[in-house]
Amino acid sequence: MTDVDWLRLNRENWDDRTSVHAASEYYDLPGFRAGRSTLRAFEVAEVGDVTGKSLLHLQCHMGQDTLSWARLGARVTGLDFSPEAVGTARALADETGLDARFVVSDVYEARAALGRERFDVVYTGFGALVWLPDVWRWAEVVASLLADGGFLYLAEFHPFTDVVDEDGRTLAHDYFHGDGEVYDYPLTYTDGPPLTRTRSVQWQHPLGDVVTALVRAGLRIDFLHEHDVTLFQVFATLRRAEDGTYRYPDGHPRLPLTYTLRATRA
Repeated sequence: MTDVDWLRLNRENWDDRTSVHAASEYYDLPGFRAGRSTLRAFEVAEVGDVTGKSLLHLQCHMGQDTLSWARLGARVTGLDFSPEAVGTARALADETGLDARFVVSDVYEARAALGRERFDVVYTGFGALVWLPDVWRWAEVVASLLADGGFLYLAEFHPFTDVVDEDGRTLAHDYFHGDGEVYDYPLTYTDGPPLTRTRSVQWQHPLGDVVTALVRAGLRIDFLHEHDVTLFQVFATLRRAEDGTYRYPDGHPRLPLTYTLRATRA
């Protein structure tokens, strides 16, 4: 599959997802307009006070996380390769009266799209890295976007969950395969109608590659936290908590479900 193919397929797929997501109960745009934050408590705690800081959100989709950081006082920029998603994000900013800039760009072209601007915080939220074929190049882009003393904060689904079957116990897939995999799914991960552009390409990045890529790009790893909480019921054994996340029941053996990482440009 050529570079043009993966980028085109994924952009078309996410353009198609945007209208479904905007109308979905999962994303709950009316609730967001009314003041709801989409950030998890541990993200806010681990990033710390963002008042007055410049924050760039890579792969921002419809901008709810981006705007949630704006509500906490950050000066925010959201970047996404889907024009449909960016259009929704801009409309959401206008509707909520939040000051934000949204830019249409592929992550790998972010440096060109943003000129010489650098940021105090680069934020990447859940479900972003699987859409990028080259995590080493991603890390170089992230490093180039950070001001001196600035940091990347990454919150992601743990790659180990992709190798375990839905029963949460059986090893079913290769953790180390690095080739892009083509998917053809009629539905997105939210409620809503079928998609019309159903094909996408995704890559699995082992945790060691993500950490090593950031170190090679010149960043210092401040922490790597693995969590037993996730956003979807990926295994049948998980139970929904009051905050909408999913966890193992008390006493059940646990796997890491998500992770967070902060890496600083010295």
